Amino acid sequence: MEDVDIASKLQRFMKDQLSNLTSVVTSGGVDNMEDYKYILGQIRTYEYILQEISNLLNKKELNADD
Repeated sequence: MEDVDIASKLQRFMKDQLSNLTSVVTSGGVDNMEDYKYILGQIRTYEYILQEISNLLNKKELNADD
């Protein structure tokens, strides 16, 4: 399996997880502030990692063009 395939599958998984967490927060599915903060931390982490994967894939595409 190619690196790009793995990264794409990982991105898809992480986007699904991010969507699920966002739905929990926006639908009022959080019982207390501690859980709310924990989920927000997860959301921030997924967003950060997704951005890093995107940056790495863009660099790989730029290097392939050279």
